[in-house]
Amino acid sequence: MNVLMVLTSHDTLGKTGKKTGFWLEEFAAPYYVLKDAGAAITLASPKGGQPPLDPKSDAPDAQTDDTRRFKGDATARAALASTHKLADLDLNSFDAVFFPGGHGPLWDLAEDAQSIALIEYFANGGKPIAAVCHAPAIFRHTKRADGKPLVSGRNVTGFTNTEEAAQGLTDVVPFLVEDMLVANGAFYSKGADWSSHVVVDGKLVTGQNPASSKAAAEALVKLIA
Repeated sequence: MNVLMVLTSHDTLGKTGKKTGFWLEEFAAPYYVLKDAGAAITLASPKGGQPPLDPKSDAPDAQTDDTRRFKGDATARAALASTHKLADLDLNSFDAVFFPGGHGPLWDLAEDAQSIALIEYFANGGKPIAAVCHAPAIFRHTKRADGKPLVSGRNVTGFTNTEEAAQGLTDVVPFLVEDMLVANGAFYSKGADWSSHVVVDGKLVTGQNPASSKAAAEALVKLIA
């Protein structure tokens, strides 16, 4: 199976002067679930090259077995340093796509024309799509063939308003993932803050937060198999 992983290229946390990007666990955990399942993984981002890493996700207290495995994996680190540009991809060659979160996607992947086109292409083709934590932001502008929001009437989850508030970023982010999904007509559900909660609706997989990353990838693998 050929799986595409799409990461953010955005590195600025609003007007705070702080850095953001992708969340390390949300990349590493799915990466190894997919790799260990035998997937050929292609990494991409809007700008290509090295995606920005949210520095908080690289702190000592944020490390997991998967992040430590990644740091010792020279092949994976080289692949991450040289992601493909979204615009250069042949989408027909992939069986599924996974979007790791971090705050970065709120600014670029949610608005990027190539990202929107990619998601709509996969959805219209009946190919599995997975997004975790802030990455369900990618569904802000995506549409079905009938013009309605892609997530309208679908069961989904994503980073909660209360989790965002706990980070002190409610007024920093351009929009709240939970509110956006509800506004787009989705049937939104959530588990306890910071606990694993994954929702599968047809070929659509969403995870609530970093703790949901591994289970979301495992759900994606089942859809591909």
